[in-house]
Amino acid sequence: MSAEIDLARFERVVIPHLDAAYNLARWLTGNDHDAEDVVQEASLRAMQFFGGFHGDAGRPWLLAIVRNTCFTWLKKHRGREPAAAFDEDIHSPLTDREDPQRLQIGAEHHELLHKALEALPAEFREVIVLRELEGLSYKEIADIAAIPVGTVMSRLARGRDRLQQRLTERLKKDS
Repeated sequence: MSAEIDLARFERVVIPHLDAAYNLARWLTGNDHDAEDVVQEASLRAMQFFGGFHGDAGRPWLLAIVRNTCFTWLKKHRGREPAAAFDEDIHSPLTDREDPQRLQIGAEHHELLHKALEALPAEFREVIVLRELEGLSYKEIADIAAIPVGTVMSRLARGRDRLQQRLTERLKKDS
């Protein structure tokens, strides 16, 4: 009976965060199929070790498992992640979202941002994804990545700077 109670608690505490888990895995692997494999493996690990989980903050706990599973998976399947060259640039904000031409430009900028984010080294990409796309606090990111809060802040600042530089240079080239 306790296994059923644990399963019900697992479903309540962990399952609602599978979208966030997939989002993180997708950004770290750069591939939908690989992200699905990583999330499946991480979910099995989470279920296996759920008995040792205490508390109700399932999201950071699951994302830490996804992160660790992802890096283990990448080493096993791809070796070391290649170092990305920085051809740094960033975007300018849209001023008029109702104009169809501006909407097209916005879609192009979205694609440019997506590519620039994918080109960042994993250490910067993961903190940006966790902060900007998943809305986690610095403390939660620090816990997930097993790094000090100051390192989270530093990586965010450096990652944002690299994104900005990359996108700015790209937009200048396209002008």
